Amino acid sequence: MTARRPQEGQSGVLERLALHRPELRAWALYDWANSAMVTTIVAAIFPIYYSEVAHAGWPAAEATRRYALSTTLALGLIAIVAPFLGTLADVTAAKKKLLAGFLALGVGSVAGMFWIGSGSWQLASLLVVLANLGASGSFVFYDSLLPHVARQGEMDRLSTSGYALGYIGGGLLLALQLAWIQHPGWFGLPTGPDLSPSEKTLPVRLAFLSVAVWWLGFSIPLLRRVPEPRGRQPPERSFGRALVTTFVRLRETSRELRRFRHAFLMLLAFLVYNDGIQTIIKMATIYGTEIGIDRGALVGAILLVQFVGVPCTVLFGGLAGRIGTKPALYLALAAYVGIALLATFMRTSAHFYVLALAVGIVQGGAQALSRSLFASLVPRSRSSEFFGFFAVLEKFAGVFGPALFAVAIQLTGSSRSAVASVVVFFAIGALLLRTVDVEAGRDAARTADGVERAGVNASG
Repeated sequence: MTARRPQEGQSGVLERLALHRPELRAWALYDWANSAMVTTIVAAIFPIYYSEVAHAGWPAAEATRRYALSTTLALGLIAIVAPFLGTLADVTAAKKKLLAGFLALGVGSVAGMFWIGSGSWQLASLLVVLANLGASGSFVFYDSLLPHVARQGEMDRLSTSGYALGYIGGGLLLALQLAWIQHPGWFGLPTGPDLSPSEKTLPVRLAFLSVAVWWLGFSIPLLRRVPEPRGRQPPERSFGRALVTTFVRLRETSRELRRFRHAFLMLLAFLVYNDGIQTIIKMATIYGTEIGIDRGALVGAILLVQFVGVPCTVLFGGLAGRIGTKPALYLALAAYVGIALLATFMRTSAHFYVLALAVGIVQGGAQALSRSLFASLVPRSRSSEFFGFFAVLEKFAGVFGPALFAVAIQLTGSSRSAVASVVVFFAIGALLLRTVDVEAGRDAARTADGVERAGVNASG
C-alpha cells in the first residue's frame, strides 16, 4: 500500500487537471508545441527581426504596414477556407490528416525564416502569411478534437490545462532563445565586433529554426495517440461525393446555427470580446515602444505573461468548476476593462510589468474557457463544422480591434485614447454572453447527437 501512494497521488493531480488518460495528455501537448510559434514568431522575436533586418533601409512605418497586411491576408484566407475544411473533416473523418497538413505548412514556413536576410522583405512577408495560415488552420482541427477526447465534465479542465502547458512551453523556449541571442558565446555561436551580417543574425535565425523543431516534435503525440473520430459518411463513398456532401453540410450548418441558438450567441459574444483580447496582444508591444519603454522590458513582460499564465489558467479552470464557466468569464472580462483603462495612464516599464501581470492572470483562462464552453454547446458529431465557424470569427476578431485602434488614433491623434476604446469590446461581449443559456444549449447539442446516432444505427 505504501508503495502505491505516490502513484495514486500523481493520478489524483492529473485527474484534477484532466490529464489522467494518454489521449488527454497527447491532445493538451499540442498547446505546448504550437505556443512556440505564437510566442516567438507572432509576439516576441520575429516582428522585431522583420522590421530591423528584413526591412533594412525602409522606413519603420512601412515595415509595420507590410507586416500588418501580411498578417491580415493570412487571417483572411483561413477565415474563408476554415468552414469548408471543417465540414470536410467531419464528413470524411480527416481531422488529424488536415491538422497534419496545416502543421507541415506552418513548420516548413517557420523553418524557411532561417534564410531571411537583410532586405528580404518579400520572402519574409510570404513566410509570415504561410506560417500564420498553417498555425491557424491547425487550430481549427485541434480545437474540434476537444469534445471527442474529453468527456462532458472534463472539457473546461482539459482546455485550461492545454493553455497552461502552452504558456510553459512557449516561455521555456523563448527564455532559451533569448539566452543564446544575448550571449551567443555561451553556446559556441559567433561573437565579437567584426561579424558578417549573416553571423550577426545567426542566433535569431536559429531561434526560428528551433521553433520549427519544437512545434513538429511535440505534435507527434497528438498524431499518434489521439484517435480519429468517426466521419459522418460511410467510407465507401468517393472523394467527389464527399466534396458534394461537404457543400451540402456547410449550407446546412449555416442554417442550423439558428437552431443551436445559444452556440450562435456564444460565437457572437466571443467574436466581440476576443477582438478586445487580440487587440491588446497585438498592439501592446507597439504601444509600449511608442511611449518609450525599452525592448528588454517589453520582452521581459512577454515572458512574465507566459509564466504567470500557467497557474492562473489552471486556477481559472478550477474556478469555472466552482462558480460556473460564464461567471468566470465575466470576471476575466471585468479585469480586461481595468487593464485597458489603466493602460491609458501607463508611463514607465514598471507600469508595463504590472499590466502584463494582470494580463497573464486572465488571458489563458478567458480563452480556454471560451473554447470549452463553445465545445459543450455544439454536437460532437459536427464539432469541426462548428469550430470552422468558430475559427472564422476568431480570425475576424484579429481585424476589427486593430482597425478601431487605428481609427481612434486618426480621429484623436492619441494612442492613449485608442487603448481606452478597446473597452467597448469587453462591455458588448459581456452583454452578449448574458444571453447564452448554457444548460439549454448543452441540452440541444446532446439531443442532436442522439438523433445523429439513431440515424446512423437505422441506416446500419
